[in-house]
Amino acid sequence: EINEKCDVYSFGVLALEIIMGKHPGDLISSLSSSLPSSSTFTTHMPLNNVLDQRLSLPTNKVASDVLSIAKITIACLHTIPHSRPTMKQVSHDLSIPCVWQSLHTLSH
Repeated sequence: EINEKCDVYSFGVLALEIIMGKHPGDLISSLSSSLPSSSTFTTHMPLNNVLDQRLSLPTNKVASDVLSIAKITIACLHTIPHSRPTMKQVSHDLSIPCVWQSLHTLSH
């Protein structure tokens, strides 16, 4: 079924590909197979297992911000479309100023 939750899933795949530095196919498969039967989506995965291994691990506030972005991204990949956030929710969560202030320092 094509709906707004498909867009958010596609966003999640693309964002995760950027975070990982490669297509996230295996990670998406493992997330899908580890989901409980309920609609609650939780995952416990070290940040360093998700980030592009060619880059050094972020530290302190930047690591916290990257983790927040990764959580938002993974929520977009929920196998149950109604359990995914809307793009409006994702946009709101990503527009929090503290996230972008810390990430801005990465580009300088």
